[in-house]
Amino acid sequence: MADTDHVELFTDGACSGNPGPGGWGAILRFNGHEKELSGGEPATTNNRMELTAVIEGLKALTRPCRVAVYTDSTYVQKGMTEWLAGWKAKNFKVKGGGYRVNHELWRELDELARKHDVSWHWVKGHAGHPENERADELARNGAKAASGA
Repeated sequence: MADTDHVELFTDGACSGNPGPGGWGAILRFNGHEKELSGGEPATTNNRMELTAVIEGLKALTRPCRVAVYTDSTYVQKGMTEWLAGWKAKNFKVKGGGYRVNHELWRELDELARKHDVSWHWVKGHAGHPENERADELARNGAKAASGA
């Protein structure tokens, strides 16, 4: 991949109540350009919105890239870097025979991430990180729209 195929992806999820109306926000930065994405669901959880933000950001890419994902969600960051291999080895099953919570989103994120060279970075939320603050604003707006407010 050419050096120009390096993308930064800043993501966040938000939920008004957990579960409740939720939203997600993503900022893609590529070659000096930025694209903002957001959306929401009327009944969801914060973790689902965190995952959806990264999924939608990766879906927006039109070709394989080097992607640096920045998230304030340890659930997403550790899920992709520490826990996913074990979950996949067990086909996302948990004790008692059911499936891991959000398994369908984890499967989708894994499939999308395998198309790219992804590095996963955790950033402290609500700590003045400009892109994280903007992604949070997009997510909160998505949650507000999903709630009908």
